[in-house]
Amino acid sequence: MLLATCGLPRSGPTSSEIYAGSVLREGDAFILVVDDRINYISAVSPALGFSQSFINAGVLGSDTIQPGDILGLTIWENVDDGLLVPTGQNATVLEEVQVDGSGFIFVPYAGRIRAAGNTPEAVRRIISEQLEEQTPDPQVQVRRLAGDGSTVSIVGAVTAQGVYPIERPTRTLAAMLAEAGGVTIEPEIAQVTLVRGGQRATAWFTDIYDHPSYDVPLRSGDRIVVEEDTRSFTALGATGTQDLVPFQSKTISALEAIAQVGGLSSTSADPTGVFVFRNEPEEIARQLTGVENLQGTQRIVYVLDLTRPNGLFFARDFAIRDEDTVYVTEAPFSQFSKVISAITGTLGSVDTISSAATGFE
Repeated sequence: MLLATCGLPRSGPTSSEIYAGSVLREGDAFILVVDDRINYISAVSPALGFSQSFINAGVLGSDTIQPGDILGLTIWENVDDGLLVPTGQNATVLEEVQVDGSGFIFVPYAGRIRAAGNTPEAVRRIISEQLEEQTPDPQVQVRRLAGDGSTVSIVGAVTAQGVYPIERPTRTLAAMLAEAGGVTIEPEIAQVTLVRGGQRATAWFTDIYDHPSYDVPLRSGDRIVVEEDTRSFTALGATGTQDLVPFQSKTISALEAIAQVGGLSSTSADPTGVFVFRNEPEEIARQLTGVENLQGTQRIVYVLDLTRPNGLFFARDFAIRDEDTVYVTEAPFSQFSKVISAITGTLGSVDTISSAATGFE
């Protein structure tokens, strides 16, 4: 039976073999039984969100002219022989006057006019004042058309990728995402990255709508990238399936992780031996273990005993993180059953061979 036990197939190490790797037994991993204290410390994980520099940027005025914008000008003169108005007409239209990179436009007889940073109304007054010196009581209308200066680019998992102008209805992130048709993946696992110059920040798509401060104002040249969450954990051992499992929500507990892979195997799993393997940073490891002289990343093995009082609650509150390995050991009875099956199977084979040999006599 001992030889049979050593040679039997199994889904992974036993609980005793895992405990043998503890630092208390000259191993290199800290083995910790999960309770409320462990849950509180280990739940720390990097949070997604926008920095204050994005949040406090302030909404751009919808009429503020930027370099690259296109303006439309209409000028009326109260004389028959005007400076700009053709003979027989009372107005002239200057379409698609582009604001140059320095923020100026050129208007005949008015010269170079500073447009960037001003509203169309301010530009109208400047042009009127310049022309009034040469023609009596000119009337000027300035319209801000869609230009290539105040634009953002949107790529990734949205309905319509492209370059969009920042206009009155689309001055914030949520409105611009709606303008692009919304996301094409599950909102729960969608991440939105905003790139502005040398700054980059990422937030959950749902947080943009749940937290008004995350609906940040946009700036010309912003790049918006929508991507699916890439986090995953590995499930091994006596579970319904053994696989690399992607996260299906922003947070996932150990209990949810087990359920996501089909639960514990009813024929082989040991509910006292659910292990989560993780590399913890130095600061977290020191708090977990109480060892102050730890240096660098530490190997931590968390133990979840679902048969303990409150064991299911501890598992429900234990947060699974990216790249975790969830391993469920086999029950001792499962190995015993395999031994019996191996022995009885061997004896059955001997009987079959003996019967066949008798038949040939």
